[in-house]
Amino acid sequence: MSTPVLELPESPSIWVAADAVDQARPRSRQRQLGASDLVCERRAAYIHHGWEPTDHVVSPAAMLGTYIHEGLTTAARREFGWITEKRVADATIRGSIDIVQLDRATARRLPRRLRPKVAADVSTVEDIKTRTIYRWDEVRRYGATAGELRQVMTYVRLLRTGGFADVDGQRVLARLGPIDIQRIRMRFISRDSGEEFIQEFPYDPEIAEEAAWWLERITETEHPEQAPRSFYGPGIDTVCDYCPFATACWGVPAPGRPVQANIVHNREDVAVHLADYAHAHKDWAEADRVKKFVRKAVDGTEAGTYGRNVLAWRGEDKEVDEPDVRAMIELFDDLQAPIPMVPDADRMVKALVTAGIAVPTRRVVKKGARRIEVKAAPK
Repeated sequence: MSTPVLELPESPSIWVAADAVDQARPRSRQRQLGASDLVCERRAAYIHHGWEPTDHVVSPAAMLGTYIHEGLTTAARREFGWITEKRVADATIRGSIDIVQLDRATARRLPRRLRPKVAADVSTVEDIKTRTIYRWDEVRRYGATAGELRQVMTYVRLLRTGGFADVDGQRVLARLGPIDIQRIRMRFISRDSGEEFIQEFPYDPEIAEEAAWWLERITETEHPEQAPRSFYGPGIDTVCDYCPFATACWGVPAPGRPVQANIVHNREDVAVHLADYAHAHKDWAEADRVKKFVRKAVDGTEAGTYGRNVLAWRGEDKEVDEPDVRAMIELFDDLQAPIPMVPDADRMVKALVTAGIAVPTRRVVKKGARRIEVKAAPK
């Protein structure tokens, strides 16, 4: 009797539902330029000029980052009493700040229910970012990117000049007026392990002014294409792979060509790009020479932590089992089986396996090419 097979409908991807919910969020629906858009000048210009998105790519990784983000800010609000996900805005840009940790003096101006359980020594703005394991060493070594710094500095500038936006749900906070933010905290969370890395630094008026100037350049454009591209396009930079204006920016690729080929129109364009290639190759060649020298210089060094870096070796020698030719010759002799004039290990192994006899092996060390690996040391 055969087992009946039930024909069940195929389960839809859970990310279809997640994407629908994500697209319904106020942040996804807003059309005004947001602080989180200050990554690429061209993308910011499309939003500033009111262009409709040309692309929609579902990004489970980004949505996972959103879920982690929401869970952590909710926990910080409940356990620490910190101010989370509150809006700031001016005539040009708006945004939602992850966390504001007020100092005691400022907090005393609020109703008791809104005061933090854990106050800061100076008022602090915190921005939470998630990273994959592939970029974790990068963030430990270099910290926030230029775009992330522009974003958080814009939040701080808006708080220092105008305070919280006077909108429903935060009017009590708005009555505080401008807030003297003195510290910025970037909290990075690994999406793979949950490890956190914190980068703190004081408010820097020069960096804030640079962020304001960056935004001013966008608002002065008459057309989005007057703003330069900040990245190298789909297939090279992930930010372009998931950009809602990728097609508007780069066009549709010709059959068999990468989309970047669309921006080369004449010999002058080719000359400019080849000059960039030659310059980049020079820098790469010099960097490669330094890496080769260091690899040879530390060849006899044991793995471990040295200063701000961790040295590790990959692909070292390992023990393996291989057929023991001498033992097989003795075994063939005991069995009075013909031995090849020149011992052929493969033929002898095949003959023993065919006869159902165990192949004698010996333990040997197999040489492997050692590869150097250098990562940032934990602080």
